[in-house]
Amino acid sequence: MSDSAKTLPTVPLGATGTRISPLCLGMMTYGSKKWREWILEEDEARPIVQRAVEAGINFFDTADMYSLGESERLTGKLLREFQPRREELVIATKVFNPMSDAPNDRGLSRKHILASIDASLKRLGVDYVDLYQIHRFDKETPIEETCEALHDVVKAGKALYLGASSMYAWQFQKMLQFQSTNGLARFVTMQNHYNLVYREEEREMIPLCLDQKIGCIPWSPLARGFLTGSRKRGELAAGKTETTRARTDDYAHNLYYRDSDFTVVDRVVEIAEARHAKPAQVALAWMLSKPVVSAPIIGASKLYQLEDAIAALQLKLTEDEIKRLEEPYEPHSILGHSY
Repeated sequence: MSDSAKTLPTVPLGATGTRISPLCLGMMTYGSKKWREWILEEDEARPIVQRAVEAGINFFDTADMYSLGESERLTGKLLREFQPRREELVIATKVFNPMSDAPNDRGLSRKHILASIDASLKRLGVDYVDLYQIHRFDKETPIEETCEALHDVVKAGKALYLGASSMYAWQFQKMLQFQSTNGLARFVTMQNHYNLVYREEEREMIPLCLDQKIGCIPWSPLARGFLTGSRKRGELAAGKTETTRARTDDYAHNLYYRDSDFTVVDRVVEIAEARHAKPAQVALAWMLSKPVVSAPIIGASKLYQLEDAIAALQLKLTEDEIKRLEEPYEPHSILGHSY
């Protein structure tokens, strides 16, 4: 492993004693193009994962539904190639989304959770995952059933910690309270949708996480590439987007692209130019300045994107710069989850 691994700082995973790199490499980008056109398959993904490990990133996040299991398989294979010491890795995966058309192959029932953790471990090629997360809130399953099943996963040694992802704060609080009251393994992280153009989490979820000492590991910290400054007003309608993902990512088109969102990006670009940095570095530096954030989950389909994210760790924004970045924000509807 290169010397750079020795200089990358580590931070706590939420309030636990486990130390993680301040960036998490999101593995959704790697898997099978049969699932999404922009996915990188094994040979394309290999150099990016190798560089991440060499740089000192030890935290990797995937999910069973990414490429319908292929992302987990690839995550396990590549990590074994570049970091054979399992104890040096912090591997996270998720459960909830449909894995087939079968009625019990989805959700957060005891049946699905217990089957899914075994399937994930087999695909990853590991005996345990460090962080097992519920990908969304399941309104069809009693929270008591879900929390007790997750507790049993931890007690069986198949997961060390539990995490949750996008939901309403009242739903998360309800689950946390049930876990605490009944002495069950408790969620230690919240993987929420949070970035400079979507800050609705600051209203309730982030104050809750601060109060309960839950670490946030936000997804889409660069708004699926929107905060890199590469998108222009009107280009989507004109069909002039530059990348395959920008053209085909309908999900992102529903999340961002408001005029006020572009105004935020304009501020990001201005500050980046003044600091001789890239817009992506400024957007990540803003997120890294937030005490609730343990590690943002970054996506990288090209090596330079990973290098930019690593460089962002050295960029410290002033209070005035943070104020300027946040000033143009306008409220959004809830994006990234529903119910």
